[in-house]
Amino acid sequence: MVFRTLSGRFLLLTLAFVVLAEVLILVPSLARFRVDFLQDRLERSQMASLALLTTPTVMIDDNLEAELLANAGVLNVALKRDQTRELFLSSPVPGPIEETFDMRISSWPQLTWDAMKVLWLDGTRIIRVVGEPVRNAGEMIDVIMDESTLRTAMLNFGRNILVLSAVISIATSLLLFLAVQYLMVRPINRLTRGMLLYAEQPEDASRVITPREGVTELHEAERALQSMQTQLKDSLLQKDRLANLGQAVSDINHDLRGILGIATLLVDPLKESSDPDVSRNAPRLVRSLSRAERFCESMLQYAKGEEPPLQLQDVNLMDLLEDVVEGERLAAGTAMVKIVLDGPKSASARIDKEQIHRVAANLIRNAREALAGTGHPGRIAVGVTERADSWSLTFSDDGPGIPSSVRERLFVPFISRGRSKDGTGLGLAISRELVRGHGGVLELLETSESGSIFRVSLPKTGNCLQDT
Repeated sequence: MVFRTLSGRFLLLTLAFVVLAEVLILVPSLARFRVDFLQDRLERSQMASLALLTTPTVMIDDNLEAELLANAGVLNVALKRDQTRELFLSSPVPGPIEETFDMRISSWPQLTWDAMKVLWLDGTRIIRVVGEPVRNAGEMIDVIMDESTLRTAMLNFGRNILVLSAVISIATSLLLFLAVQYLMVRPINRLTRGMLLYAEQPEDASRVITPREGVTELHEAERALQSMQTQLKDSLLQKDRLANLGQAVSDINHDLRGILGIATLLVDPLKESSDPDVSRNAPRLVRSLSRAERFCESMLQYAKGEEPPLQLQDVNLMDLLEDVVEGERLAAGTAMVKIVLDGPKSASARIDKEQIHRVAANLIRNAREALAGTGHPGRIAVGVTERADSWSLTFSDDGPGIPSSVRERLFVPFISRGRSKDGTGLGLAISRELVRGHGGVLELLETSESGSIFRVSLPKTGNCLQDT
């Protein structure tokens, strides 16, 4: 289980790499040790032969010769001087010479291979070692020796190196483990705990992580997590509001529809009134009451996340917009707001009449309320322009414009636009969804202190995202 954690795996990798590094160091070290060992034997043998060089006519005692050879650690010593090779010290050789090593010309790969062979074999070989005498004491010196002492010395040296490497590896791994625990694992565990704690109650703002790590990468990760948690919290709160709104609309829907039905029955006889103004406006009032009832139903569907069903039909856009404009002119009352409509009389599209009516009414109402809030005369222009396969409906005004602080979230539900104090923040969000349901686009083209322009693009042939 330990090695399934980040710190445990890091510890394992550290041990593996440190051991690998020590092995890569050990092999050349053993090769260097073998070279030094053999060079030492050659120098000792040369020193032993000096006794004979000083008294070339005197025969040395066998015991002295054996002692000199034992001190040199060899069996025979031969020295070549003046093109003549002389055997200075000798003793019985227990077997044939199996290999000769010339220390004057060997390369490092060859020396490394020879060192590994010493460890691989059993150390019983008789070998001949050739080298160059020190201090120009001759042209060449060669000795005969057995490999047992060399192998034993190399094994002891390698064992010491491995023990030291093990101590270094353990100490290094422990220090790195503690450093990683403090610098990396601890902050990552804090991030993990922050995620788990936030997941328990994502609506709780106090559980949003606060960036405080000094390491740049970890600090950026904390900031990204904080941003995601904040956005998710806001989204969940918004969904709760929508759910509460849906429940509230559901509770009042029945009573409101009853009230609107009674109002419709009371207004319907007014169509037969002798007063021409009353008889002319009564049908419009009946349609407005019916539209209010349907609006209540669509609000309930939006709060539940349901797409309102489309009732597609061929509709004359100019007649629809004229009806919206007339209604908004009446709603403007004494406000000095002029609403003008311009476009081809034949403009026709396959749309849901009630939904596009709501979209146009919402855009004109927003502009009218913004102009009325200024207390100065204003103008709203509604235009229809034909394109190759769509109609472009533009809604422009010379009002105060939309504050820059809300432009990026213009179509987010329940976000105040700063154009109407009485708005719920749902109009543009619902309008955009209604237009998208027709396969069209609702967008803000321009806004500044001199006014705003919205555009609605609608396909001519009802290329919608939802069929009835």
